Amino acid sequence: MKNDKLFMQLIFLVSLIATLGSLYFSEVRMYVPCEMCWYQRIIMYPIVLISLIGLIRNDVNSRYYVMAFSGIGILTSAYHYILQKASFVADSLPACTGVDCTVQYINWLGFITIPFLALIAFILIFTMSLFIKK
Repeated sequence: MKNDKLFMQLIFLVSLIATLGSLYFSEVRMYVPCEMCWYQRIIMYPIVLISLIGLIRNDVNSRYYVMAFSGIGILTSAYHYILQKASFVADSLPACTGVDCTVQYINWLGFITIPFLALIAFILIFTMSLFIKK
């Protein structure tokens, strides 16, 4: 039971950092989010609230909602990352309207982009939610 609370705290922390990071990139650095970035935000932001409510109510069943959101987030972020890094995919599949989804505002070490950061956050959240027991 003690580990369950720790994992839920970590889920809350990771999702909060991801949320604040996305807001930093758009509101401080003035990077305009593309359509896929918005989808990832729509998926990540509720995880902050769900995990916080799960912590407050000591409700381990909130992990199912966290797993659902983060699972969808993994698929969305992976697709977005592939669009950015595999030009043959970006050329053949529809991406975004407005801001181009292949734009890489950051490219640390040649592979770390914003969708990659979101993907790592979603994977961490999903994995930690698997360790929460009934």
